Amino acid sequence: MAQTAQIMCINKRNRQNAHERIENVGGVYEGQRWKISEEAAISHIKSGTWNFWTAANNRSVWVVVATHNGRDYLKTTADDYAPNNLLSLPECP
Repeated sequence: MAQTAQIMCINKRNRQNAHERIENVGGVYEGQRWKISEEAAISHIKSGTWNFWTAANNRSVWVVVATHNGRDYLKTTADDYAPNNLLSLPECP
């Protein structure tokens, strides 16, 4: 069965560019801070070993893998909240 963790922060090279890919995602799991690459998170979701979620405006949403121009990336399920929940998260330390 897949483990579940909340994504609480992200890293991007250019924080202001909405089209810039997320490099890392992170959070706290069982009291320990974690940070992994976007590629690793995508791999975990695809393999079913981990599920990720995030929260914004007191709403919880699942993080899923989507594909654009042949490249996988992370996004949240539609929740009628803009901007993208992941992009609104603070920077990971």
